[in-house]
Amino acid sequence: MTTLEYRTTAEGLTPEQLADGFFDGWLDPPSPETLLRILDASDHVVIAVRDEVVIGFVTAISDGVLSAFITLLEVLPEHHDKGIGHSLINQMMEQIGDIYMVDLVCDANLSRFYAELGFATATGMSRRDYAMQSGRLA
Repeated sequence: MTTLEYRTTAEGLTPEQLADGFFDGWLDPPSPETLLRILDASDHVVIAVRDEVVIGFVTAISDGVLSAFITLLEVLPEHHDKGIGHSLINQMMEQIGDIYMVDLVCDANLSRFYAELGFATATGMSRRDYAMQSGRLA
């Protein structure tokens, strides 16, 4: 069995290490190059790596004072139900530290997963421009 390692920076990663399969179900997912830009630009990141291939990650933005927002949590489908998503969120919460609020938006079918990690349902609003789903050009 190979070792699973968690990193808190995207430094040294290449697009080739970002396996296909993230953003499952998206019509126009970000390319590996765009995903690497996302990981580099996030205030906080935890990346799950096995055999030098990224198999999961979580990103967040924060003011570092009062609030943070978990923007993305992705685990490759073949690695679901192995505790990787829980570990990524727990490590992210440690990294963010003690602040008043940590929010996220998720699809309804993921509410139970996040409730297991201490999140509660809240009312929110979102706006999506699906023409930009693959990301802004560099």
